[in-house]
Amino acid sequence: MDSIGLIGMISIIVAGLTISIGSIAPALGEGRAVSKALSSIAQQPDETPSITRTLFVGLAMIESTAIYCFVIALIILFANPFWDFVKGVG
Repeated sequence: MDSIGLIGMISIIVAGLTISIGSIAPALGEGRAVSKALSSIAQQPDETPSITRTLFVGLAMIESTAIYCFVIALIILFANPFWDFVKGVG
């Protein structure tokens, strides 16, 4: 296998791992946050607006982690600096 093929294979594997780990962890976190928020709303219905507002801020922060991992995976696939290095040498 030549260098370009090896770099392509490693880039695809690393991007897949980044997406899989980067999407599983935020999904579990969002599920837990929503579960706790619903439990809190059920126990204290008068505090629903403040719990909901805090939940949405927390969900946005958790979701930003998944989006960050997605962007990193795209950079690994389409803007990998090793591609230019190998093309320049070879």
